Amino acid sequence: MINPILQAKGQIAQIVDRAAAAAIAAGDLPDCPAGEYGIEIPADHSHGDFACNFAMAGARTYKMAPRKIADAIIAHAALEGTGFSRIEVAGPGFLNFFLDQSWFTGAVEAVLEEGERYGTTDLGQGKKVMVEFVSANPTGPMHLGNARGGALGDCLASVLRWAGYDVTREFYINDAGNQIEKFGKSLSARYLQIVLGDDAVVFPEDGYQGADIRVLAQQYIDEHGTGLEKESEELRSQTLIDYALPKNIQKLKEDLAKYRIHYDVWFHESQLHEDGSVGRIIELLRSRGLTYEKDGAVWYKATAFGDEKDEVLVRANGNPTYFAADIAYHYNKFAVRGFDWVINVWGADHHGHVARLKGAMDAVGLDGSKLDVVLMQLVRLMRGGEVARMSKRTGKAITLADLLDEIPVDAARFFFNQREPNTHCEFDLELAVSESSQNPVYYVQYAHARICSILKSLAAEGISPRACTREELDLLQTEQERELVRFMATLPDVVNASVKALDSSKITKYCVELATLFHKFYNACHVKGEAEGLLQARLNLCLAVRQVLRNVLEMLGISAPESM
Repeated sequence: MINPILQAKGQIAQIVDRAAAAAIAAGDLPDCPAGEYGIEIPADHSHGDFACNFAMAGARTYKMAPRKIADAIIAHAALEGTGFSRIEVAGPGFLNFFLDQSWFTGAVEAVLEEGERYGTTDLGQGKKVMVEFVSANPTGPMHLGNARGGALGDCLASVLRWAGYDVTREFYINDAGNQIEKFGKSLSARYLQIVLGDDAVVFPEDGYQGADIRVLAQQYIDEHGTGLEKESEELRSQTLIDYALPKNIQKLKEDLAKYRIHYDVWFHESQLHEDGSVGRIIELLRSRGLTYEKDGAVWYKATAFGDEKDEVLVRANGNPTYFAADIAYHYNKFAVRGFDWVINVWGADHHGHVARLKGAMDAVGLDGSKLDVVLMQLVRLMRGGEVARMSKRTGKAITLADLLDEIPVDAARFFFNQREPNTHCEFDLELAVSESSQNPVYYVQYAHARICSILKSLAAEGISPRACTREELDLLQTEQERELVRFMATLPDVVNASVKALDSSKITKYCVELATLFHKFYNACHVKGEAEGLLQARLNLCLAVRQVLRNVLEMLGISAPESM
């Protein structure tokens, strides 16, 4: 795993430390440790490719002015063979390091050498991480929040894999509890209305009103005929649940597969009830003195772990709450299946549940800090400058399936990953299908297609890219070429930063910036018609950019077309 930026920072640290030791030996600096210092990439590269604050960090211990410390470092710095051409002092004492051509050449070689692996890092060191996302209620179709959560969770899981984690994608199927009872009662009512007439039964006030419920009831009748109207409500509801729930779950799987999301595990909540996990977690909390009874219910002392109020674990009717199952589920993730880190992608309306669940992990003897929750804000669909609330096809609320009927999967995945999860997302349906530079996914894919077009055009003239010598790659010296190489070199750092922030939008932003820099290079630097050495060097640069674009688009689950 080659990281040109990390290598350069390491080289700077070595230069500075050796220069400080030489300055101390020469009596130019006092013999004492300077303290910790940082190395950053300045926004303006005219101020250097890297900036080091060694002089400011050492001012207190050296009891010297930072500028004087910086001058001492420069006087004793040895740069030959380091990849840096010079050091300058700026401002109060920053040490600004300027890269020489050998670094840029080496960075291009690194991308070409690493190929499909370029951008991978060892940040995760093989630790087991689970990303649980979407986990839509299986009683109905997926809505737009699920669409955003799917794109965010899937991309985040991919970035974690690139950063060296052992990643599991999981969907938690809520196939137990109140919503399933309501699902059964809704199906039962629609069944009776179909068989006996709409006036034969009053539909439950809190029932699921969607047209899909009637469709499922009709499908049952078409396949199995009538007769359930003669059975008890309980048997009728359960029979219809057993028929309809697998169909809904299969539809979830099909819609998500169309969205290019494939889970490693589909975990059923019902399993936790059936195998006794929920009961065992309640007993564990009771044995730790963290439960009490009140009003016939069993309560968990959530306030002992920082929550504002205690929570019910078992209702007065003897049924465990969703929260009890959630504790058992997360106990299963950590203690049973051994995940080192668990990440959930939830809607922002669940924010109050985050600290409660982390505290519950501490309460059962686990480490709540190993549970992270990405909270995402709502999506607002726009069409023609106005909010689009209804599907043009069905006249109902827009679902994931509706969205993917209207816009390409590439656009949906890119647009939902464009903003930080905790910001509101405005999704412009017309922009998503436009073939213009205003459409960011089109803009990025066009950069990839443009490179393929260059290669195809030259191939028609009998010119093919070949491996370059270092001397040939050293010819890449224009500002546009250097900007492009410098930015490509940051990909491993961007991957790590995306993981640390749990923010996949850093990847889409990287995509757009890389495409912008390539288009700048393309407009300023000719490939065709140049001397052999420069032509091949620029072809190799194009190959490197194409590879990086492919890698980041793969992270996003987006295609890299060769023509557009």
